[in-house]
Amino acid sequence: MNYPAVVTLWFVSAADPASVLVEQPRADRGFGRKLLSQLNPAWPITPIGEFPLNRSSTPGRDEFYIAGYPGVAVVQTFVDDVSAVSEALPQLRAALPSADTYIFAAGTDSDFAGFTHYSGESVRRAFAATREVVLEDVGLPDPFELPYWSGEKAEQLGGIALPFVPADLARAAQEAWIGVDVSPEGPDIHVVGYAVDGRPEPKIEKATPAAKTVSEVAARFADRDRDYDDYELSPAEEDGDADEFAQLADATVAAAKRVGRSLGRRARALKDRVIERIRHSDR
Repeated sequence: MNYPAVVTLWFVSAADPASVLVEQPRADRGFGRKLLSQLNPAWPITPIGEFPLNRSSTPGRDEFYIAGYPGVAVVQTFVDDVSAVSEALPQLRAALPSADTYIFAAGTDSDFAGFTHYSGESVRRAFAATREVVLEDVGLPDPFELPYWSGEKAEQLGGIALPFVPADLARAAQEAWIGVDVSPEGPDIHVVGYAVDGRPEPKIEKATPAAKTVSEVAARFADRDRDYDDYELSPAEEDGDADEFAQLADATVAAAKRVGRSLGRRARALKDRVIERIRHSDR
């Protein structure tokens, strides 16, 4: 039987990966592109977006979600068949050397799930199963597993069924080993998505901002700066405020153009009135 699954690999060299991830660092596009080029130089690599890994849909076939942070890297992709998680994606696992490598698999059309912890090149713990069939079980259970094996975390089905849901145990393994809740409730894990099937890069149309008047922009500056004295750095002087000054300049130019158009219209109207009065001066 085939077990298609979404597989997530964590490459950890940092002593405390949780302290890295809670800072919600941004992902680097170049890191993922280099990694995929290393895996297969013939792949046509297309960036398909930037988003939080834990708040997005799962990758499809020929898609990779990748991020590299200080001492921590993550890659998520779709695999057509996974039964022994410790044997999944060996080329990718070897592409990024790390002190510890963690692999998690979640079935896409079954209750299959599993996880593996590599310490260097050695498998320290590996487990993969459906509720009724154990496909891989290597090493001794970690302490976080004990409530699951004792039947405290799921309704008991009896017979040959496991006393827990494999996907629940895999999620607990990821949280225990990575140190953060890798779910929508946890910190954003920013990644870059790539496709390797030759699709074009999606076009994202930028919305045109509505025109602002000089008074609107100036009032915004005045409101933001009114609580700061001459010896403090006001928010308008911090990074990121270049756009505000650009808006003020644009609004000033627009106002000048409006004034110019208004004066032009008044001048033409006055000229027309003078010509009309000269034409009828003989009356």
